[in-house]
Amino acid sequence: VHLVESGGGLVQPGGALRLSCAASGFIFSDYVLRWFRQVGNQERELVGRISADGTTNYYGDAVKGRYTISRDIANTAMYLRRASLTPDDPAVYICNVRRLDEWGQGAQVTVSS
Repeated sequence: VHLVESGGGLVQPGGALRLSCAASGFIFSDYVLRWFRQVGNQERELVGRISADGTTNYYGDAVKGRYTISRDIANTAMYLRRASLTPDDPAVYICNVRRLDEWGQGAQVTVSS
């Protein structure tokens, strides 16, 4: 299993977040995928998950309404979007295959002008 996040980096306050998670090594359409975020040494926090067929989303209570998760089965990729970043958003964002307990290396997002 191979998960690679991309799209992180420095974003200005109010700017948009667009992260990708490229997946390989498993049957992509069979598994629920998840995004987590981690700030410093704090525990990883669930951002949300998307069903195997991409039709159903669940978002963590702490972040509900702030993010949008989608997936492209043909291209075996998952995406995370947020329209307007705030100082609460800097973190390492990590993708995960739930049943396989596989993790990407994470993408650092910094919010600064």
